[in-house]
Amino acid sequence: MAAPIIWDEKQKVTTNRVTVDPITRLEGHGKIEIFLDDSGNVKNAYWQVPEVRGFERFCVGRRVTELAQITARLCGVCPGAHHLAATKAIDGCYSAKPTEAAFHIRDTFYHAHFVHSHIAHFYALAAPDFVCGPAAPAAQRNVLGVVANVGLELGSAVLKARAEAQKIQGIIGGKPTHPVMGVPGGVSKAISNEEAKTIQGYSDGLVEFAKTSLQVFKDVVLSNKEYVDIITNKDLYYHETYHMGLVNDKNQLEFHDGKVRVLDQKGNEHDKYDAVNYLDHIGEAIEPWSYEKFPYLRNPGYKGLVDGPESGLYRATPLSRLNVCDSISTPLANEALKEYREILGVKGREPVQFTLATHWARIIELLYAAEKLKEDAYSDKLTDPNIKQFDLVPGGRGVGCVEAPRGTLTHDYTCDENGIVTSCNLVVGTTNNNGPICMDVAKVAKALIKNYDVSPGLLNMVEMAFRAYDPCNSCATHSLPGQMPLTAEIRNADGSLYDTITRN
Repeated sequence: MAAPIIWDEKQKVTTNRVTVDPITRLEGHGKIEIFLDDSGNVKNAYWQVPEVRGFERFCVGRRVTELAQITARLCGVCPGAHHLAATKAIDGCYSAKPTEAAFHIRDTFYHAHFVHSHIAHFYALAAPDFVCGPAAPAAQRNVLGVVANVGLELGSAVLKARAEAQKIQGIIGGKPTHPVMGVPGGVSKAISNEEAKTIQGYSDGLVEFAKTSLQVFKDVVLSNKEYVDIITNKDLYYHETYHMGLVNDKNQLEFHDGKVRVLDQKGNEHDKYDAVNYLDHIGEAIEPWSYEKFPYLRNPGYKGLVDGPESGLYRATPLSRLNVCDSISTPLANEALKEYREILGVKGREPVQFTLATHWARIIELLYAAEKLKEDAYSDKLTDPNIKQFDLVPGGRGVGCVEAPRGTLTHDYTCDENGIVTSCNLVVGTTNNNGPICMDVAKVAKALIKNYDVSPGLLNMVEMAFRAYDPCNSCATHSLPGQMPLTAEIRNADGSLYDTITRN
């Protein structure tokens, strides 16, 4: 299935500013601004998020129990992640620990959500760059181009698997896209024996599909030396950052519940903490040219868009989660993790820093999520009717933390004795990665664009730098660094432009 990379012809530009707007194959809006010096080489490049979303503000004043539905509307790609993080935060506001059955039902739902999300990103958003080629014509770099290359049979299997993962979310969550199951200390609906059998049947097939996806990655990417050379080229998609992810009490990969673990550039444990204490460990910086915050580790602190041990920038991605875990609890995914580390030449606990290896890590996570889903589906806990706590009283603070498909997700709410939200803070998966995305985009642009020579293929390779992170800008943009920019155009009756008034 592996195809050679056919590079398109370079094209001379006659400007010192190259803009990619809109950027493609991600959720939300964004653009890349590339500035050239007088020799036509890249002076700097910016991953810029020009939209602002006010979720942290307009959640204040609402009933805290509404936030599991409100925040799920941040986008249609990862509503399951926001719903579960919000539900866990609401648990805290009510001092309500979920029942064992409720926790298990949530767990089952969440692993189905991961399967669904990782399938969508790998096949629809990332695969066109590898299956069709990074320099293929733009009209071919899409899901139809992928199907044309891999065949209708695999294309049909992708749609079937994604639909079945969605159906599981619908059975448990009440709705397949914007779930409504979360209540303080539990879930709103028990799972019947008939529903459990349906979930079991779907889970069997999803494990097989995940195994197929891992083989597709080996056939398409790992068997193509040109692709492997791009992935492992330290002059392109490579940065030495800290890495963050949830782990269980055995330091194994965890999506739903656990401690936040941070490893340094050598693979040493730099930090480990309960999510409720995240503010003691994480700060949020802002830059005047983006509406997206720049989270950083308070130790060593924010030093701007640079990597290395003195910079507090970290990544929270599938790559990061495989870096911070010692192993994976499910057998197939754990064997895939060992192979991944061996092929990439990992020594000891040294982290993988190749950004494009995130796609490989995502497929291993897909396999893990499918295996965990199957384990949950065949457990008697799934049909336990003891699904909620009663006699609950609101008032106080709750912090809910999960691994969203895109990174560590934290919801932090405080409510009064009437259950009205008085403060809300969100640290979204994509927000964690804002600084590293900016660094990756700038590094690739500087390496590829020389002497005013640029082409659609090269610009797509710059886009590949952010695409590996599977960013969700609708979820991530909450910062207000200053006055909102405004451009007002005044037009004559015939539509011609009379004047433009701009506030930057």
